[in-house]
Amino acid sequence: MNSKSEIGICVIGAGRAGLIHAHNFRKNVPFARLVAVVDPSQEAAEKAIRELEINRYYTDYTQALDDQDIDAVVVVTPTIYHKEIVVAAARAGKHVLCEKPMAMNEKECDEMIAACESAGVTLQMAFMRRFDDSFIEAKRQIDSGAIGEVVLVKSLTRGPSKPMPWMYDLKKSNGPLAEVNSHDIDTLRWFAESEISEVYATGGNFRNREIRHEYPDFYDSVALTAKFSDGKQGSIDGALYVQYGYDSRVEVVGTEGVIFLGQTHEKSIVVAGRDHQLKRPFMNSWRSLFKEAYLAEDTDFIASILEGRNPRVTGYDGKMAVKVVEAGNRSIGSGSVVKLG
Repeated sequence: MNSKSEIGICVIGAGRAGLIHAHNFRKNVPFARLVAVVDPSQEAAEKAIRELEINRYYTDYTQALDDQDIDAVVVVTPTIYHKEIVVAAARAGKHVLCEKPMAMNEKECDEMIAACESAGVTLQMAFMRRFDDSFIEAKRQIDSGAIGEVVLVKSLTRGPSKPMPWMYDLKKSNGPLAEVNSHDIDTLRWFAESEISEVYATGGNFRNREIRHEYPDFYDSVALTAKFSDGKQGSIDGALYVQYGYDSRVEVVGTEGVIFLGQTHEKSIVVAGRDHQLKRPFMNSWRSLFKEAYLAEDTDFIASILEGRNPRVTGYDGKMAVKVVEAGNRSIGSGSVVKLG
C-alpha cells in the first residue's frame, strides 16, 4: 500500500487527449490532485491552466520532475518522446501512465519497463478500451464460453481528422498502425488471449495525396491480417481522415456464436423528413465514445498506486502492440508475410 492518501498528478502534453486526462484528474478521480501541466508551447500551457483552473505549468518536463508535489505523470506527447520522458520520470520516482503507442520500437519499450521496475514505480499503458463497460462485458462473455472457442477477432478504427503534420513522417509516428490501430492490436491480444505470431499488411495513401512526393511511405489506410501462436485469426482495418465520423467496431467470432461491439451513433435521435429518409448523427469523436472509459482508466491508475498492485494494462501490453506495429510496417514495405520472433 502507498502511504500517501492523495496522488499529485502532472499531465505532460496539453493537446486533446492530454486535456481529457487533465480534466478527469482535476475533478473526477478520487484521491488524485492535478498539480500541473507541461507543454513546450507556453501559449498552449497557459491556455490549459486557465481552462483547468490551476496555477502551475512548465514548458520543460524536467522541471516538473523536480517538483516534489508531483507523484505521477501522464505522458501524452508525440510517440518519439515517450521513451525519454518515461525513463526520466521513473528515475525521478514518478509513477507513469503512458498514452499509446508506447514507443517507437521494442527496444525503447524494454528500456521503459526496466527503468520503472528498477525505480519501483507503476507503469500503466493507456489502452482505455479495456476499461470500457461494453468491452469488459465482451471479455466476460468470452471467458464464460458464451460463443464457444474464439476463432477470429476483427477490429477496426477509422478517424475523421486530417493527420497532424508530424504523422506524415513514419520515422516520427510509425504511421496509422501505431497512431490509430494500437488499440485494435491490444483488443485482439486481450480477446484472443494469445500472442500474434505473423502478420500480412497492406497500406495506401488515398486521402492525403498532396504529400505523396515529400512522404512517399505514408499511408492513411491499412489492412492487416494476423495469425496467433495458437492458430486463432485476427483482422485489423485502420484509416485516417475518413471525414464521415469516428468509427470503432469489433467482432469476435467463436465456434458457437459471435459478439458485436461498437456504437456508430453519437445520439439516440432519429429524424424522418419529407424526403422519406431516416437521419441519425454519426459518432463524431473518440472523446465521446470512450469518455467514461478514460475516466475509469485514470481512476484505476490511481487505485493501483495506492493499493500497491500491478495496473490492469502493463508495459508488456504496450510493448507487444509496438512489436506488431513494427512487423506490420515491415510487411507493408516488403509486401510479404512477417513472422514475429
